[in-house]
Amino acid sequence: MIKNYFLVAWRNLLRNRGFSFINIFGLAIGMAAAILILLWIKFETSVDREYALADRIYVMYNRDTFSGEKWAWSTTPTVMGPAIKKDYAEVEETVRVSNDRLLLTVGDKQLYSRGLIVDSVFFKVFDFEAISGDLITSLNNPNHIVVTEELALQLFSTTDVLGRTVKVDSSDLFKISAVLKDMPNNSRFKTSYFLPWEIIKKRDWDNGNWTNNSISNYILLRENADINAFNEKVRDITIRNTPGSPTTTEVFAYPITQAYLYGKSEDGKLVAGKLVTVRMFGAIVTFIVIIACINFMNLTTARSEKRAKEVGVRKVAGASRGVLIVQFLGECILLSLIAGLLALVLVFVSLPAFNSLIDNHLQMDLSHPFFWINFLGFVLFTGILAGSYPAFLLSSFPPVTALKGTFRVSPSGFTIRKVLVVLQFTFAIILIISTLIIQKQIKFAQNRELGYDQEKLIYVPLTGSMPRQFTYIKQAILKSGAGVGVTKSLSPITEQWSDGWGYSWPGSEPDDEKLDFIRFSADADFTKVMGVNLIQGRDIDIYTYPTDSNSVLLNEAAVKKMRIKDPIGLVISDEDTKYTVVGVIKDFIIGSPYEPIRPMMVMGPGSWFNMMHIKLNPDRALSDNLQQIENILKEFNPNYPFEYRFVDEQYAKKFENTRRTATLSSLFTALAIIISCLGLFGLSAYMATNRVKEIGVRKVLGASVKDIVILLTKDFLKLVGISFLIASPIAWYFMREWLKEYTYKIDMSVDVYVLTGLLCFIIAVATVSLQAIRAATSNPVKSLRTE
Repeated sequence: MIKNYFLVAWRNLLRNRGFSFINIFGLAIGMAAAILILLWIKFETSVDREYALADRIYVMYNRDTFSGEKWAWSTTPTVMGPAIKKDYAEVEETVRVSNDRLLLTVGDKQLYSRGLIVDSVFFKVFDFEAISGDLITSLNNPNHIVVTEELALQLFSTTDVLGRTVKVDSSDLFKISAVLKDMPNNSRFKTSYFLPWEIIKKRDWDNGNWTNNSISNYILLRENADINAFNEKVRDITIRNTPGSPTTTEVFAYPITQAYLYGKSEDGKLVAGKLVTVRMFGAIVTFIVIIACINFMNLTTARSEKRAKEVGVRKVAGASRGVLIVQFLGECILLSLIAGLLALVLVFVSLPAFNSLIDNHLQMDLSHPFFWINFLGFVLFTGILAGSYPAFLLSSFPPVTALKGTFRVSPSGFTIRKVLVVLQFTFAIILIISTLIIQKQIKFAQNRELGYDQEKLIYVPLTGSMPRQFTYIKQAILKSGAGVGVTKSLSPITEQWSDGWGYSWPGSEPDDEKLDFIRFSADADFTKVMGVNLIQGRDIDIYTYPTDSNSVLLNEAAVKKMRIKDPIGLVISDEDTKYTVVGVIKDFIIGSPYEPIRPMMVMGPGSWFNMMHIKLNPDRALSDNLQQIENILKEFNPNYPFEYRFVDEQYAKKFENTRRTATLSSLFTALAIIISCLGLFGLSAYMATNRVKEIGVRKVLGASVKDIVILLTKDFLKLVGISFLIASPIAWYFMREWLKEYTYKIDMSVDVYVLTGLLCFIIAVATVSLQAIRAATSNPVKSLRTE
């Protein structure tokens, strides 16, 4: 019997090759898209969950109120970890982690690479796989370094490097004590090397200042420890360790397994951040699978009357309806299996491009039994979902009318297909609206006034001897003509590296001490080099005004928040340090282009510097400018390679995540539209076949091709219109929730919905018209001469 079912299914598949191809290919596209999205969702939901002790590892967070708004953030003081380990018995271990980017040198090879500076117990808390060496003791020696397999190959062209030395920051020698297997992408600690915490102590950064939040602290709680009780105990640890100060910062521990997905601060609590995007793509994968299944149902039921006699014969021969349901479901599962195998091929072909798009390295582990169990489960689920309605429909045919050839699917059957088409296009329209809104949000932020001039502006890290010889380097660059302006700063103008609070000024109130300022710095020519507009006063210039070492520029947002009418000459106090306001600059974007501009202080050389910004000469070739600057830096800083970044390129990277979301949405929306059009094509073919005699009669009575095309397309346009009315409020709700992630955002204007409606109607008309024109231009004699 099973063999007979299989043969019948196979013969039907071959007999209707065109419909079978559309059916299988449409389902395969949907399944391939679903597999790709599910691989990405699996990755996103696995971040920081693979450690053996993950369920006991927590990230330490601060919580405080600034400018009337509560914030939570994960940078904490260096002194916090040891204090927690000492004073709280439920804490088994604490680990401090600091990010750094250092120059690594081996012989003639020099390489800038990002690494982590960690406590020696790091690999006891976080388990990673080693190629060689003992990870547990690898950082006990202050002159040891742990490198990854990739870094070892880059520096030594081999992974057999235990005991070999690496020069770090062109000064200190470190011995390789262990080699790590390349770290997984789903770890927050994916990096190239690990250095012991003693480096921080050597730099005198490991101080007892409880208000200097600069590193990450992690804790490993003992088994059965109560996290809520611990958080209650540790909540005021910063306040207790800063007696006499106005500090109100609270502390709490948060599970590392949730920190990636729930990383957004909202009213001082951590809520779904990246999880919003994961949920959005979870909805997309659901939509695509349902659209593909509906497409399958419509195409299958469109051919249902062709199998009426088969059903009649089987019923007369004694087959029950249950047996027929099993048969037809089995056929659908067979088609689903073929589509699934084709989907795997499509995934293999497209996975490299998909990885490039999402900047990841997703892969399918075909050697793992769990993969095939999931795959077969997915195929079975899709087959049953797609085949349920056709199976119940086909098995319901009455045997007498089916054998006479007079059976026709009832109007209710056609109504169900209408419902399926409406549902299918509803999902497609939701995706179209969402994609258009995401694209519009990106353009909105990209067109936002930047506030400074990116053109021909680069920045160079102040490494080695550059800080000591900066004045001479600046003079040499200006004299060479490669640059028309040079200044140094705390961070690149595209990034915020520091902020602070606790400032006071004449007329300030106690609450103003919780006004948080972004901190930038400059020595001279800040407005000239950056192209920032000076509104009042003058620029910082320590060469003309030596007292400018404690001067400061305020941006417009700061002046507004401070409620100052005449800021020039105002003295701002930071405990014992006094800053004098010498100028006011126009607001410019240094953080996220999707967030409002925050109060900023650009401080004089009394603060610290990490970057040199250079305005390149626009009248000379770019390559000549860069070559000249490289030659100058080699002369003054010979132990370090010339490294630079263009400001406009770095600013463009701020849109990468949102642009990636938009590209993915566009891609899967296009697939949903293709699959939906396949469904419309199948249903229009069914309609044209069923109404062929009606069309013949109308043509004989004088109906034109235009009249018949309108007759056959208007019903489908009604269905698309209903889908649009259903989809619009649903898309509005989901996009409103997504836009909550951004403060600087678009209004969801009606033009998006108008464009979507027009697009859907054009797509529907183009898809249906092909069959409608074919039917309208057929010879009516052929359709009317036979009964």
